[in-house]
Amino acid sequence: MPPDAAPVIARWIDYFKCEFKISRNRSTKFGDYRHPFKDAGHRISVNYNLNPYAFLITTVHEFAHLLTWNEHKRKAKPHGQEWKDNFKKMMRPFFEASIFPPDVKLAIVKYLENPAASSCTDLNLFRILKEYDRKAEGVICVENIEMKALFSIKGGRVFRKESLVRKRFRCIEIKTGAVYLFPPLAEVSRV
Repeated sequence: MPPDAAPVIARWIDYFKCEFKISRNRSTKFGDYRHPFKDAGHRISVNYNLNPYAFLITTVHEFAHLLTWNEHKRKAKPHGQEWKDNFKKMMRPFFEASIFPPDVKLAIVKYLENPAASSCTDLNLFRILKEYDRKAEGVICVENIEMKALFSIKGGRVFRKESLVRKRFRCIEIKTGAVYLFPPLAEVSRV
């Protein structure tokens, strides 16, 4: 995470008596919050491979779940209004300390108008955060592949990009003819 953000997060870990783990890469989620259960207290995990800004936003997202749990237990929806209000409130110290570069700050401000369950669902914020990722050799986003061009995904399956369906790209797997919908920022390799 950005170094200037670490003292705030450290205070939260101590204050909430939270077990905070840096986790392996999970392709289905960036972070996770678990409420106290039996002998375990609050637990938060965040993927190690996120860029510093994505790591911080994910960490704040999970601490907002913790705070919402402390205030409402099971009475609040996981990403309901109580969580949204807490997420906005918990982002404030990082804006006041000017932690984020201007493009990320602007995208977060827009996202905070109505935060979603994942920062990935806000394409503008996700696209800007991806600019701060380390670029893997030969990796490109599906939205930057030409129509009818071939691409492969991790594991070697090959697809042809066909058309835009709402916000996703309709693609045909070459081997099976099966249709898949890819999000625009899915990382693939040209064939």
